[in-house]
Amino acid sequence: MIEIKNIKKSFGELQVLKGIDLSIGKGEIVSIVGPSGAGKTTLLQIIGTLDKPDEGNVMIDGVDVSHMNKKKLSDFRNKHIGFVFQFHQLLPEFTALENIMIPAFIAGASHSEAKKRAEELLAFMGLQERAGHKPNELSGGEKQRVAVARALVNNPNVILADEPSGSLDSKNKAELHQLFFDLRDKFGQTFVIVTHDETLAAITDRTIHLRDGEVVPEEKE
Repeated sequence: MIEIKNIKKSFGELQVLKGIDLSIGKGEIVSIVGPSGAGKTTLLQIIGTLDKPDEGNVMIDGVDVSHMNKKKLSDFRNKHIGFVFQFHQLLPEFTALENIMIPAFIAGASHSEAKKRAEELLAFMGLQERAGHKPNELSGGEKQRVAVARALVNNPNVILADEPSGSLDSKNKAELHQLFFDLRDKFGQTFVIVTHDETLAAITDRTIHLRDGEVVPEEKE
């Protein structure tokens, strides 16, 4: 599903990524861990087409996204990639249902199509009763579930999550982590999750360790 070849990225004199090679399979849930400054978020942003590498290629579902122009990248991102951030980034003036519908509108869905899909996702999340509530009326766990539903509304192939449970308490963390596996089982998406949470990393299908801009080789048993 995701093929990353020789990704390098520098900011000024600082080389953040030093030639990353990765292969992530369809339906795999992968965690990326490492100390602050290791390049985790930079790598996630490059996979998500939010940033461009200085060198190397990123293939998503057979499509080389490394050299697309901005318009094609924006269209591809909207239809094929969903994002979940640490602080949900819901728009405060819109309800939970409306927040979920926004990416569908951008993709060209009709109001009825977007509403139907958003309602289905809210039901899957157990949040039907919260559809008309705005973010300031939702708990932290509810906000993050709405953010996950928003990421899923266009049926993307890939979900990218940056510290998704970083702002949640233990109970909501555990529920969110389980949700990722439930979603994979139901919808078949590939998940790439940057996290400092050792509990989450331990239950993912595979953990990729970054250090000083490089992948730490797995120890042979």
